[in-house]
This record gives sequence, structure tokens and C-alpha cells, in this order.
Amino acid sequence: MAEGQVLVGIDVGTTGVKAIAVSANGDVVGRAEVGYELQTLRPGWAEQDPEDWWQATELALASLETQLEESAGAAAIAGIGLSGQMHGLVCLDEQLAVIRPAILWNDQRTGEECAEIERLVGLEQLIALTGNRALPGFTAPKLLWLRRHEPDSYARIRHVLLPKDYVRLRLTGELAIDAADASGTLLFDVERRAWSERVLEALEIPTEWLPKVLESPQVSGLNSAGVPVAAGAGDQQAGALGVGVVRPGPLSVVLGTSGVVFTALDRYVHDPQARVHVFCHAVPDTWEAMGVMLSAAGSLRWLRDTLAPGAGYEQLTAEAAHWRPGVEGLLFLPYLQGERTPHADPNARGAFSGLSLVHDRGALVRAVLEGVAFGLRDSLELLRELGVVPESGRASGGGARSRLWLEIVASVLGLPLELTAVEEGAAYGAALLGGLAAGVFPSAEEAVRACVRVRDRIEPNHDWQEGYERGYSRFKALYPALRPLEET
Repeated sequence: MAEGQVLVGIDVGTTGVKAIAVSANGDVVGRAEVGYELQTLRPGWAEQDPEDWWQATELALASLETQLEESAGAAAIAGIGLSGQMHGLVCLDEQLAVIRPAILWNDQRTGEECAEIERLVGLEQLIALTGNRALPGFTAPKLLWLRRHEPDSYARIRHVLLPKDYVRLRLTGELAIDAADASGTLLFDVERRAWSERVLEALEIPTEWLPKVLESPQVSGLNSAGVPVAAGAGDQQAGALGVGVVRPGPLSVVLGTSGVVFTALDRYVHDPQARVHVFCHAVPDTWEAMGVMLSAAGSLRWLRDTLAPGAGYEQLTAEAAHWRPGVEGLLFLPYLQGERTPHADPNARGAFSGLSLVHDRGALVRAVLEGVAFGLRDSLELLRELGVVPESGRASGGGARSRLWLEIVASVLGLPLELTAVEEGAAYGAALLGGLAAGVFPSAEEAVRACVRVRDRIEPNHDWQEGYERGYSRFKALYPALRPLEET
């Protein structure tokens, strides 16, 4: 990359578009974020207007360009990478016009369609082909829902895209997708890295509706200024690349609203029960497996908003630090909006167990921090069943700002956790993909070596680990014990 050139990463998120500019050595030299609304017309529904994504992208890119022009020595953009929320359904007609608002990853309307998919394809074959079972968030159930409930809209469909790929269309005029993001549609043969003819035939979905599939670093097109745009990746794959998880060894441990434990795989392997998701990774010829819990930092936010509105997270975690590990027998189940890993139960609910008169607000906070750590441990144990032998974790997300929480998670997982110098998440990984598309880096490994730097390392607290092993055993016993109460 010539001096004065930068790479741009664009992340089309659920609440807004984030765009960053990155130098060749990995420094972030520009940031912009533009928000938009989520439409919830009915309980459990979540939709957005794809035009909002594009307008936000235009504004974010314009802001970046202004920042670069105003910086010492104007910088030119060498490459652009894309990332975004996975699984969302964007339907286009013959003229490439949007037919209806996009149905998003967190939409829950498709329970009947999920059961239909598993019946039509066969659960065992579906898991073997796609690495996953049918869940309401995935793309395929949304198509079947449209066919059943909005036949007029369904009849107009000629093209199906995911959110970031609609932004690509507006940016480059190209219809394309990457293998990593395509893995989350439930229409993709994850081992072969191609659309699954078997699934498409079983569900009677035309293959011609689906865009061409590229690997994440490949050039998918050029923008109006002739800048190459990488195929990109889903937000979790791009985020993992952004913290340096490109090969088996380190894990990506995300303490965001949801929690993720993510590992790269050098071959395709799936959990026969699909308790963890298996997708293609953003690195060619690699795959990834990840466990997802729905309420990680979201659990702490719920507690703050419910019991301590106006209190800062630092204040709450300081109160939690006064309590010893195990919180005098207090446990928290973080299933506030159902759970994915390991239970795949939308009806699972959270609970405090072991409350007594000695417990105060700090005790409740510490129990939440530990309960989320135990939920992440569930995912780690399932990854180990797939043969994963982790060396360490790379932590990210808002929860990773708490040193106490990181020490708890490291101790529960039995792994050191590292923090990287840049905390820009999926947008940073997207920028690295833009550098690969532009030829700035010869490989993902070289991009990581050039740009991703570890700034801190948190070791497990050995004095805590024995107690956490006992606590984890009690934690695992709570969910099945509470299920009969939920089912009555």
C-alpha cells in the first residue's frame, strides 16, 4: 500500500453502520457511525428498511472521507471490506428493487417453518450439510414464512441477499455473497462451500435467486471510484479475524450483548446435535465453530436497568469485587431471552438460585458475571468435544472493559485471555479483508501479523479455579431442574 493510503471496513450492524479507516500497520485513523431504527410491528418481529443501511453507509463513508481529507496528508482509500449482521432476508424483484422490509436475525416468527425444514430435509441430513439445525434466526425459514404468509411478495422474488450484500449491490452494482455469511442461510453446503442443491430442492427454492459465492478476501466488485471491494464476511467471522483468530489455537471470546466462543477449524466437522454453529470462516479453506449465548453483557445491562438505573458499570463491578468467588452459594442462569448454546431452547428463562439475607446488590452483580462465564464454559466444552484444544482466548465486546469480569471468565474457562490494541470488532476485520482484496497483504496471516497487536493478558486466578469447578457443576444442574417449572 502506497504511503497515504488506507483501508476501510464497513460493518452493517443491527443498530447502525460503523465505518473505520485503517493504516497499513493497523492503526485506526478514522471512525464514523450512523444509526437507524429497528421496526417491531408485532411481538417477536424485527425488520429494517435496506434503504436505511445504504443511506447510513453513504453518510459514514462521507464522514470518513472528510476526516481523511482534514488529516495531515490526505489519504486515499486502497480497499474496502464489508461485514454485517448475519441471516437477514433481503428480497429483490427483477429490477433489483426491494420488495419488502428485511427480516432480521433476531426475528422469532418462523417456529413452524423451522419444524417444516427439518421434516422436509431430514434433521440428520440438514445438520450434516449445513452444520446447523433450523433456528428462527436463519434465512431459509424466513423464505418459507413469506411463501406461506405473503404469497404476493414471494411471487415477485428474483434475488435473495443478506444485509451487507445489499450494501455491496448499491456500492458496486454486483450481486455476490461470501462463503462465511452464506453459511448462515441454512441453504449452504458448508463443507463444499457452495449452495446446497439438496436443501434447495427439498425446500423448492430456485437456485437462480441466490448470488454468486466468493471467498471473503476476493474482490467482489469496484466502487464508483474504482476501489476494490472485498466479498467480506458475517460479523462474527470478521470480528474473529480482527482479533487474530485465523487458524486453530486461540479462541475469540466475545462479551457483547450476546456471548460467543469462536474457534477456527482446519477441516469441516459438525456437532451431530448442532449444539454449536459450524460455518465457513473468513479465511479461505478454513471453517469455524462457535457457541452463542443470547444474554451475556445483556444480562448485566438488564440487572443495571432493573436494580440500579443510572449507576455506572464500573460502580457495579466494584461492588461485585467485594464478594468472594461463588458469592456464598448464589448462582445466576443467564437465559433471559431463551438460549442457543447448549440448549437451543427459546423458552429457557433466567433465574437466581441460592439467595439469602446476606446478599446485596454487589452479590447479584457478581453472580451475573459468574453465570455468564459459566454459560461461555458450556460453549467451550462443546468445542472441546469437536477436538478443539485452545491455547488462549482473545476477548472483545463491551464486557471486556471490566478487568474483574475478564479474570472471572479466564478462571472459569481455564484459559488466559488477551486484549488487542484495537477494539473495533467486525469493522476492523472487514478493513483487513479490504487490504487482502487490494493486495496490501498476501494472506490473512500476514494481515494479522502486520496489524493485530496484543496489549494485555489476563491469567486465570488459580485461587478461584477449584471453587469455580464446583460452581460450574451446580450451574449445569440448574437448567434441567428448572425446566419442569417452565413447562407447567
